[in-house]
Amino acid sequence: MGKLVSAGAVLVILGVLGFAIPYFTTHDTKDIAKVGDLKLQTTESTSHSVPPVAAGAAMLLGVLMLGAGLYRKA
Repeated sequence: MGKLVSAGAVLVILGVLGFAIPYFTTHDTKDIAKVGDLKLQTTESTSHSVPPVAAGAAMLLGVLMLGAGLYRKA
């Protein structure tokens, strides 16, 4: 497969995931203090949202790249 087809497939998959999972949360654990064997940590949660327009644009661009890549092979 060519690079154009591969990049298009990745964009289509990311667009589908953007529609399927529009909201997700990431967790970041940080060390606050360390005294000997004692460690104090905190976990910070951050919510993210994927706009439907961005997911649709990724899918559309991916489909166009797939079509262009397959058209160039033929």
